[in-house]
Amino acid sequence: MRIRKGSIWAVAILIMGMGVILIMFRSSDEEGIDLVAVNDITESLVEQWGRIDPAELPGQQYGLDYAILDNRGDFLGATKSGLNETMDTAIRNRDTIVDITREGTVLGKLIIFNHTHEIWEHYRDDLLILLGVSLVFITLFCLIYAEYIDRSIFRPFRNLQAFARHVAEGKLDMPLEMDKGNGFGAFAESFDLMREELAKARESERTANQSKKELVASLSHDIKTPVASIKAVSEVMMMNAADDDKSQLAVINSKADQINTLVTNLFNATLEELQQLTVTVTEESSAVVGDVIKQVDYQNRATVSPIPECIVQVDRLRLLQVVDNVISNSYKYAGTSIEVSACIKGPYLVLGFKDDGQGVSPDELPLLFHKFYRAHNAAGKSGTGLGLYISHYLMSKMSGNMDCRNIEGGFVVFVRLLLA
Repeated sequence: MRIRKGSIWAVAILIMGMGVILIMFRSSDEEGIDLVAVNDITESLVEQWGRIDPAELPGQQYGLDYAILDNRGDFLGATKSGLNETMDTAIRNRDTIVDITREGTVLGKLIIFNHTHEIWEHYRDDLLILLGVSLVFITLFCLIYAEYIDRSIFRPFRNLQAFARHVAEGKLDMPLEMDKGNGFGAFAESFDLMREELAKARESERTANQSKKELVASLSHDIKTPVASIKAVSEVMMMNAADDDKSQLAVINSKADQINTLVTNLFNATLEELQQLTVTVTEESSAVVGDVIKQVDYQNRATVSPIPECIVQVDRLRLLQVVDNVISNSYKYAGTSIEVSACIKGPYLVLGFKDDGQGVSPDELPLLFHKFYRAHNAAGKSGTGLGLYISHYLMSKMSGNMDCRNIEGGFVVFVRLLLA
């Protein structure tokens, strides 16, 4: 509505300006000659003929400029210099020529100077001034109107553009600035309502995910208790069972270990998402590495080379999880002996866990530490794709890192512990 009113005012002002210019042109018609003044001047000249004084010509009060010629065309005088002093120049200038007669005899000529050219020059100057003022006024009006259009139309759309970018980036806490008096106010308000609803939906989704993760963590923790009981009972039964039953009890014990590993990984991954997987780094002797390897190598497949004496920054419990994941993967996917090497390189104590398995394809190596990713060689084998992901996360929390690579005749995982 405001834009329409502004457009109507703009057109009205332009029409008024054109009307003023047309009125000036219509009022600029050539003024007629005062015949009474001409007759009075002519009669005065007749009375003074023969003794005309060029310095005191009659009719000065009428404001007419004129020149006087005798009947032979000779110049006798003029009210001012610069007037036409011959019949030819008077005719070319379209001056008014009146006979000066006395009793039927022509005494001379009265040439009334034609001021039309001067009048038009005056009107031209006035017109140029009017056009200049009109141009300045129209320019200012256009600038003001352009600012109004920008404020009323383009600025709201620029705000909408920025608002859409913020929504796309997930910044739902930034409201849309709007002027309810603007024609787009209601339109912009609907977008802001959409933002609020999206924010509510996102918060509801976050709450639901949080609840789901907390439920998974709780169930994972609760499952570990019966699994531990099954494992303990199976171990007791193996001690008293006959040789024929021990193999079956060993399967039960092995499956209980697999379930325990899977549940532990699921529990740790959920805690990491909840930002509750704590890592407490302390300074430990490098001898802790050998103790950890002996503790998790329950199949006695690892051969450990001498470990350099040094102080490393680790969380013993989390290091146990990392090494357990690495050795368990070697058991599961390679099934060969494991060679553990140790050396100091730069600021790290580097542990290498090498087996004689087939490894993975080069394209899959960068993906092994991604959550839930399992390589093609894992087909048919139990697992969730969380072990290496959690291990990589724990090592980063201990200011270390880990990676893996294929080598000739096997596969190796490097674990780097930061030196104190």
